[in-house]
Parts: sequence; structure tokens; C-alpha cells
Amino acid sequence: MKPQHATSAVASAVSVRSLRKEFRTKQKLPGLGAAFRSLVHPSIRTITAVDGVSFEVERGEILAFIGPNGAGKSTTIKLLTGILYPDSGEVRVLGLDPHRERRALAYRIGTVFGQKSQLWFHLPPSDSFSLLAGIYDIDRERAKRRIEFLTEVFGIGDLLTTPVRKLSLGQRIRCEIAASLLHEPEILFLDEPTIGLDVVVKERIRDLIRTVNREDGVTVFLTSHDAGDIEKICRRVMVVNHGRIVWNGSVNEMKYTLLNRRIVSLKLEAPLVFSMEGVEIVKSKGYAAKLEVDLTRVTIESVVSTLLRENKIVDISIAAPPLEEIIASIYGRTEAPVDGEQTTDGDE
Repeated sequence: MKPQHATSAVASAVSVRSLRKEFRTKQKLPGLGAAFRSLVHPSIRTITAVDGVSFEVERGEILAFIGPNGAGKSTTIKLLTGILYPDSGEVRVLGLDPHRERRALAYRIGTVFGQKSQLWFHLPPSDSFSLLAGIYDIDRERAKRRIEFLTEVFGIGDLLTTPVRKLSLGQRIRCEIAASLLHEPEILFLDEPTIGLDVVVKERIRDLIRTVNREDGVTVFLTSHDAGDIEKICRRVMVVNHGRIVWNGSVNEMKYTLLNRRIVSLKLEAPLVFSMEGVEIVKSKGYAAKLEVDLTRVTIESVVSTLLRENKIVDISIAAPPLEEIIASIYGRTEAPVDGEQTTDGDE
């Protein structure tokens, strides 16, 4: 079944310009006297959660929106879905203003946020699907066809009559994503969809996300701390830290150009004999070795040619550093305090 959305002239699924959101909280001071003073004259702390970000998400794109805890990811998503009102800037999702046209937008987006379930805990998924169909004003015949389609795609036929409380985490997540697609949304917001799942179930969820993107053309906006989700699902990644975007590019660009290092793994007929400036021997044991190459100091071609000349190599592989290391490196670029964070007198 293909989605039946009305044709839209809006080119981008999401368009954000100079988006900013601040929160003001009372700051507690240590000590009894300080606690009394803060009660009478509270010190107000202003935290800039989203600091003037601008970006576009194209229709049909699978985007990873990642960053450390407290980076501004959840606040940004809440602004995009109309849950929060921006202090300044402009947001358009499918051509709509989320906080002014939230009801209209709700019919066109799907959400799976962390461990917050949209399925009724004591009811089987089939009952939740029926209730959600009513909420989204889907007529009975169309809802029946859509549920049958999602049941087949997600392989949840044997789960529909089991109370949600009795499902495993992986089974529930499959039902959660199916529920979020019931009204045929154009954008799917996923917050940590594979958290807590084992390797096999994670791969199953990733396959399902790729399937709905490919077959239904659903735009996917994904947050995750799992490098496997980013590498295996997404085409583009934005890294946010301290409310600012610190990296925006393709996953391949992130892997192959951000850090100028390569990992060379070797199997040899004899112990390694090798020394070259710009190359560190990370491990050399028996007939196996691993080298780290600094591409700012030496080319991979010269390293390989020297290795072949000086050693009898059985097998060789060259890879970029693990994506986790690359992401950690990006985070490390912006560890300074947020510029927009201030402490002010509560009487002002």
C-alpha cells in the first residue's frame, strides 16, 4: 500500500532558520544561609538549549541528528513537532508552522520517542491500532487495509492479540513503529529506536526503517547513540553540541574525511618488519599486526607499497576509524561552556 498524501509543492520536509530556544531555571546555592538568600532573591540561570541553528531536511531523506546528552537534540525535536514554542527563528515542517498549526501537522508526522509508549500497556496492539485509527479519523476499511499492510511488513501477526505488557522490548518497538505509521505520515521522528535491543533485533528494526523509507517514501529524522544505527540507516548526519550544529555532511564524509587516519590490518607469513614516520604500530603479535596511519604525514599508497616490499603479506585491509571515535572527536571540539548561558539576579 502506498501513502495517499496530497501532493505538496513544498520542496523540503523540514526547513529551519536561526532557531533559538532558552530556558530559565532557579539556581540552588549550597549552604543554609545561601539557600535562604536564594529563596528571597533567587538567582536565575538562563540556558540556551538551541542556539540559532539552521538546516534543511529533504523529502525522503534519512537523517541522523546526534549529539551528547544535553546537546539540544530533544529540544529541537520538540520545536519541530510543535511541543515547544521557539523564542526566535523560523520553523517549517511540511510547509506548516509546528506551534501554530500543530493539529494539522499531527496528521502528517509519526513519532516514536524513547521509551514513551503510544500503545496501551494492558491492551493488545490490535486494540491500540483501532483506537489510534479513530484518533486520526481513519475510516474503518482504510484502517483495516493499513493494519494488514503494516502487520505483514513488520511481521507482527502473532503479536497483535498479546497484551503489550507481555511483549519483549524488541517486539514492542516493532509494534510502536507500526503504530506511528498507521496514519501514513510523511515524516517519522525516531528517538533511540534500538536502545536496549540485542544485535539481531537491532538489525531487524533497521531493516524495517529502511523499508518504510524506500517503499513509502517516508522521511526519517533519527536520534541515536548507536553508531550502527547511523552507519547502517542514515545517508546524512548532523552533530549538535551545546545547541549548535558542529558537523553536517554525509555519513561517508564523516567516516573518510573528518579524521585523517586509516587502520591497516595485516596477516603475514612472518612477524612484521616495518617502520615509517606517520605510522604507529598499534599491535603486532605473531603473524598479525594492526597499524594506524596519519594521512596528514604520509599517504596510504606509500605505506602499502613499503609493507609489500618488506613483508610477505597474506591479507590486508584498510578501514576508517570506528564511527564512535569520529563522533567523540566532533563532540570534543565544542566542550567549552555555552556562550548563551548566563546567571542573573532574580529581581531584574
